[in-house]
Amino acid sequence: MASVDGTSLKRTVRRFAAAAPAALAAFGVAMAASSTPRPEIDRRVEQVRQLTGGDLSDKGLAAITGRMTPSQLALAMRHDPSERQPALYGLTPGWESLTLAGKPTLALGESGLDAMKINAATPYAAGQLRPAQPFAFRPATAEDRRRALRCLTQAIYFEAALEPTEGQEAVAQVILNRVRDPNYANSVCGVVFQGAERTTGCQFSFTCDGSMAQTPVRWAWDRARVVAERALAGHVAARVGTATHYHADYVHPWWSPTLNKLTQIGAHIFYRWKGVYGEPAAFRQVYSGREPVIDEARFSRPRLQLAAATAEDAQAAMDQALASGQPTMRTVEIDGQTRVVGVASLGGRRQATPQDIASINARIAAFESPAPAAAPPTVSVAPGVTPMDVEEVGRPAS
Repeated sequence: MASVDGTSLKRTVRRFAAAAPAALAAFGVAMAASSTPRPEIDRRVEQVRQLTGGDLSDKGLAAITGRMTPSQLALAMRHDPSERQPALYGLTPGWESLTLAGKPTLALGESGLDAMKINAATPYAAGQLRPAQPFAFRPATAEDRRRALRCLTQAIYFEAALEPTEGQEAVAQVILNRVRDPNYANSVCGVVFQGAERTTGCQFSFTCDGSMAQTPVRWAWDRARVVAERALAGHVAARVGTATHYHADYVHPWWSPTLNKLTQIGAHIFYRWKGVYGEPAAFRQVYSGREPVIDEARFSRPRLQLAAATAEDAQAAMDQALASGQPTMRTVEIDGQTRVVGVASLGGRRQATPQDIASINARIAAFESPAPAAAPPTVSVAPGVTPMDVEEVGRPAS
């Protein structure tokens, strides 16, 4: 066994001990550097590289935007100063107002896809939802009860006939909230038809655009009536609370930034007053119990500026259409914009007449009836020749 030099061993140990602090410090710096979180920008670049495969063409960018929700995409495009695409969702601009007559309005920033982008990018007011109290419906007479139910049913039907039940309940809640708001009338019919006697004062457009001239669709009317009865009986739409305003998501009215955005149900976005005016304590107006008599014949006629040679000529044409039972679609101007009103259906198209239905059914029957079988071809056989079936050899079995 080899001998160990004690003096040399001690000298080596002393040298290692002297160098140990520097070595440990260098090792610690290396470990710290390796464990430092990568900058946020590096992580984003890496994610972009993985999604696009390094391709920053339209195809690569589509791979990124395809993963975004409509709200995220709208928010991103809102901050893109070079964005000028009119079809954010792949739809034709003005799609929301297309009908069988007239031209859709393409006013940028007020309606259509531009409004949808703004609405989607507008955040909800967190913590502003307040519970509303059940409506205390105490009509003075049975006739007042009937009038209130009819007015509320009309508003739900014409404003939200094709909306989900929750959306219809929210519309009813807004109307009843207004009845208790000192800023509005203290009756149901008073709120629904407020401003309808003026050219530009309609709170609900159906009261002045001719929609009421059309006979309601029975199943949709009955559905709206059930929602109205529940609301008057005390049902509260919890998702909208003390909301007093709403609008469709394809328009962006001037007043929307002045209110607190609460939620969206179906196609409608709901708002409440800001500050104390939107708190439950502010809804202190007492329901009068008396419902005004509504002249529905008068309010069934559009009282807007008619886009025609003269307003008299256009009104005469509309009167003639009403008298003959024809659709009363007319082009009118609202705040300088052209739109079609008085469309005879829920979806903005003319209701089919019995003759139309009979013609459609006849065409369907003709299409569905089987065509007569063709007669087999006649084969002439020469005299003295016996016809025989031909056997095809090697033909695959069918």
